Amino acid sequence: MTQLNEGEKAPYFKGQNQDGKEITLDDFKGKRLILYFYPKDNTSGCTAEACSLNEGYASLTSQGFEVIGVSPDPASSHQKFIAKYNLSFNLIADTDKTIMETYGVWGEKKMYGRSYMGVVRTTFVIGQNGSIEKIITKVNTKDHANQILKELDIKG
Repeated sequence: MTQLNEGEKAPYFKGQNQDGKEITLDDFKGKRLILYFYPKDNTSGCTAEACSLNEGYASLTSQGFEVIGVSPDPASSHQKFIAKYNLSFNLIADTDKTIMETYGVWGEKKMYGRSYMGVVRTTFVIGQNGSIEKIITKVNTKDHANQILKELDIKG
C-alpha cells in the first residue's frame, strides 16, 4: 500500500463512471474534489456514506466541491446503486483496482479473526491546485458530508 500525505500532489487517475464515460483527475482542474473510496454498493455502511454525501451534496457543491465515489463494483452495479438512492454524483468502477492501489486504499483488512484484501474506506479532499488537502481514514459513514466540512473548518 502506498502512503499518501496531505500537501502532496494527488496521483493522476483515470476511470469509467457508471455510464462508461471516462473521468480523470484532469477533469477537476481548478475545482475541489472529494474522492471517496468505499468497499461495495448496497451494503449498510457504504449506503449510509453515499446517502450522507448525497444529502449534503448542495452544501458541498456550494463550497466548490465535486464528489466522486470509487469502488471495485462494475458499472452496472453503480447504475443500480445510483438509481436506487437517487445519487447526484458519479461513481467510478475500478474493477481492476488500479485507482485504489495508486491511492493506497486497497490493502489487508481483518474481520472475525481472518485477513483478506479489500478497500480501506478513505476520503481524499483534493484542492484546486491538485494537491491533497485532507485525508480522512476514520470515516463517519452516517454523517460524512458534515464530517468533511468540519474537518476543513467550513460551515455547511
